[in-house]
Amino acid sequence: MGNHAKLLLIASLSIAMAGCASAPYPAGHDVPRGQAVGAQDPRSSITRRVTGLGHATWVYGRSVYENPINRPVSHVTTLGSLALKSTGGLLKRVSLSTVQMPALADEIPPLSQAAPMDLIEFERTLDKVTGTRQDKGRIRFHVDGVEYFGRLMETIDAAQESVDIRTYIFDNDDFAVAMADRLKQRSEEVRVRVLLDSIGNMLATQADPESLPADHRHPLSMSMYMERDSAVEVRNQTNPWFTGDHVKTTIIDKRIAFVGGMNIGREYRYDWHDMMMEVTGPVVDHLQFESDKAWARGGLLGDFANALRFLQGKKERADRGGYPVRVLQTRNFNSQIHKAQIAAIQNARSYILIENAYFSDDRTIYELAKARRRGVDVRVIIPAKGNHGPLNASNRVTINTLLRHGIRVYEYPGMSHIKAAVYDGWACVGSANFDKLSLKVNKELNLATSHPETVNALLEQVFIPDLIASREITVPVAVRLPDRLYEIAVDELL
Repeated sequence: MGNHAKLLLIASLSIAMAGCASAPYPAGHDVPRGQAVGAQDPRSSITRRVTGLGHATWVYGRSVYENPINRPVSHVTTLGSLALKSTGGLLKRVSLSTVQMPALADEIPPLSQAAPMDLIEFERTLDKVTGTRQDKGRIRFHVDGVEYFGRLMETIDAAQESVDIRTYIFDNDDFAVAMADRLKQRSEEVRVRVLLDSIGNMLATQADPESLPADHRHPLSMSMYMERDSAVEVRNQTNPWFTGDHVKTTIIDKRIAFVGGMNIGREYRYDWHDMMMEVTGPVVDHLQFESDKAWARGGLLGDFANALRFLQGKKERADRGGYPVRVLQTRNFNSQIHKAQIAAIQNARSYILIENAYFSDDRTIYELAKARRRGVDVRVIIPAKGNHGPLNASNRVTINTLLRHGIRVYEYPGMSHIKAAVYDGWACVGSANFDKLSLKVNKELNLATSHPETVNALLEQVFIPDLIASREITVPVAVRLPDRLYEIAVDELL
């Protein structure tokens, strides 16, 4: 990788000298009577299941009966896109597993030591492949919950005009309640909008993190809790054909944006390894535009409000200046994130680094295997302790496939929820996993850049420390028949 030794030294010194900090969050919060159930209350399991069943019925009703009326375009295009991608994806997976992957079963060559790809030319390639253009902005990485949420609350407390949160999950644990309380306070002075994904939030609020305090009392509805006695506006995204909005952005005063993989909940603050980007510059106008359209679509007027907001166009409110930054998304009929990263793998000549918790996309695995046969140094980091049983099983199958094709695999201790990759100096970071849902089905948003200082910061803050902390897997892992069955199901459904 050229300057790896220098980066390794810098990262090692940074780790050795790093201090510890805590954000000022209260340990406990009062919840109005009748609005919550205790984490260890014997009746809580039944209450939450009944609430969950009601939530599921509501999600089903909105998806099946409401969407065709006020979101007719979303309803039809989502079905068409889902059918096309599912059918095409199945045919492609059959071809990969029966013909293309077996054809790669030759000897693994040594690393080529080739020069990295031409990044200027590659950015031009991305213009054509994805149909996107580079914007301008500045990116700062916040690794793990202590750093990120401390900075997030600092900017929320300093907000003068607005706080716009778009997230897959706003949990109902103690930390999420603390965040909700802070937002409720701020809503007395600034506009606060929270946009949630209905399915994501439904699933999250039915499970507790292992570290949850035993005396915590769960609000049965975070939407109602945030709106109660406050000016917070909350909307729940509908799920056309049960697809989701997996994007996580928080935008403060239309000038500072936070983008990445963290939802709002205890796991992200205390338990998991994760990362967000703090973004400034003109690209924030683009992010605000996407957030505003999603907010409009989530309201009663649905697609009609979304169309009106689209016609109003992007407003210029953010600071000017910065370096090239590209917004990539997964949308109906347009999987920009997948196209861009496949192009990056195909063009890489020196190295590929990927860290992701859910690694099941067969096309990506195939292209990585081909890259390794070009002599590219390919390394993948996955968590030792995942949070999703079927995907954990699928990962075990993936590990052996990667090893068989000469790709180095590292197991991060605990749960890493980071979604980042670097290909010969081009970085792509955001909300998207390496699975079917993120690359083909759900709404996702990543940022990409080949700005040298930013890419080096990602290497120094994430990849080099995580490679040091991880255990390299050098022999195949045990794979049982249920693991293989899960892997097939994950390929088709997740």
